[in-house]
Amino acid sequence: MVFVMELDVNNREAIRLSHYPDLSQLGYQVIRELGRNQVEGRITYLAKVCKSDQQVVIKEFNCASTTADWSGLKIYDREIEILRQLHHPRIPRYIDSFKMPEHFYLVQEYKNAPSLGLRRSFKPEEIKQIAVSILEILVYLQQRADPIIHRDIKPENILVDDHLNAYLVDFDLARLEGVKMATSSLASGTPGFMPPEEHLGHPLTLASDLYSLGVTLICLLTDTRSIDICKLIDHKYRLNFQKLVPQLHPRFRLWLMKLVESKCKHRYANAFLALKALIPIQVTGTHNAIDTLVAAIKLRQRTAVLCLAMMGMMAVATTTLILSQPGDVKQHLLKSRE
Repeated sequence: MVFVMELDVNNREAIRLSHYPDLSQLGYQVIRELGRNQVEGRITYLAKVCKSDQQVVIKEFNCASTTADWSGLKIYDREIEILRQLHHPRIPRYIDSFKMPEHFYLVQEYKNAPSLGLRRSFKPEEIKQIAVSILEILVYLQQRADPIIHRDIKPENILVDDHLNAYLVDFDLARLEGVKMATSSLASGTPGFMPPEEHLGHPLTLASDLYSLGVTLICLLTDTRSIDICKLIDHKYRLNFQKLVPQLHPRFRLWLMKLVESKCKHRYANAFLALKALIPIQVTGTHNAIDTLVAAIKLRQRTAVLCLAMMGMMAVATTTLILSQPGDVKQHLLKSRE
């Protein structure tokens, strides 16, 4: 009886493996499926290297579903080109790639960390730690000689381990800053996470990835699924999340709102400045005396600047009015001002 059960288990295992691609001749054995994207024709597998049992991630692209993009290169060619340039401990490194009749395969380093796309709950302080970890990766990408914009930061593309270290994956939409995109690659990100400038076809900047990061953090703070994030965005691209997380410290709330400003010029200019601003900020609680004083000083400074600007505008308007009058009237006005 036991023997029959063992045969049954082995048969089920054989049937299960038969549904996976046979890559043994290329030195890999697929263990299980990690995820799939039906729209883009991509399946991700966990596999092992036959000779060493080293675990790797293999991404399978359906060649029939991919289209030419970015200077004639295919999507997976671009991702390989980007990955070969990257050497960061929290970006899975490129290992291998190969093509078969109907599929293309990309092999990368395996990180034992689940995706944020899975339903996981974090405390606000833990979310700050995750934000710091992601920003450190973005600083690395942005401070290269040829800065890289990821273009698809979202929970599904971020892995987080038990120590809250974040790993950034899926560089198939990434591009070098300043490289002109083909028309077919415009607005290729994920709805809700895509910065407004990409929706409008405007040039992307180093602040573009910060918008996507901000939306990702709001997902974590509000326990909102990626597919539901559009419910928090109004017609002016503003994210309305404040009522869902009232316990956030005002300074952290302002920092987060600056990340998701609809106009990129109102965000932090790059990841380094965003990280520098975030590190000393308390995540939950209320203003202390120092915070209140700083806020009051900033408000007073803004008010003073506004008053000076209004006085300057009034002076210019008055002068313009005087100079536009006929000679006799002009002389009368000048004498009255004296």
